[in-house]
Amino acid sequence: MEPPVTALPQSPLGPTLETARLILRPPMAEDFGSWAAFMADDCTRFIGGPQHPAVAWRGMATMTGAWVMEGFSMFSVIEKASGRWIGRLGPWRPHGWPGTEVGWGVIPEAQGKGYALEGATAAIDWAFETLGWSEVIHTIDVENRASIVLAMRLGSQRLRSAMLPPPLEWPVEVYGQSRAHWQARRR
Repeated sequence: MEPPVTALPQSPLGPTLETARLILRPPMAEDFGSWAAFMADDCTRFIGGPQHPAVAWRGMATMTGAWVMEGFSMFSVIEKASGRWIGRLGPWRPHGWPGTEVGWGVIPEAQGKGYALEGATAAIDWAFETLGWSEVIHTIDVENRASIVLAMRLGSQRLRSAMLPPPLEWPVEVYGQSRAHWQARRR
């Protein structure tokens, strides 16, 4: 028997997606404490490094604002069994970005449990089906072996090297795949 799901408030910003173990929904104010703790952790070394809570707030506000400006952005990842915030993942395309990305980041305690794979799969399905994207990419630090393995498990291949736009300006490897490739693998 599955544990009961805690009722979560619906966001006016966008949809809520559910997987077997996760709820994906736009970020909400009550996520900030967990978001800031995640962004202060060394596990963020491949996505810009640990941040002061004031900087994490700006990052969360940016992703939340993208829901209003573009109709999509990263989702907060909620573990159904516990109701706790365990990360953020989903579609992402800031100005100057090297493509239409589905990215991910989960707290250390949630890593290695398949949550990023499960959530990214749902987010990629949503990006292709709802947003009409023709390609999805993942921008990954060359030393981030876990994310490279995840991208490959999702069926993505290394496409090219790129430089993230200002103010980030660091090199990444771009992994990705077309909608046709994704759909063929999902059949």
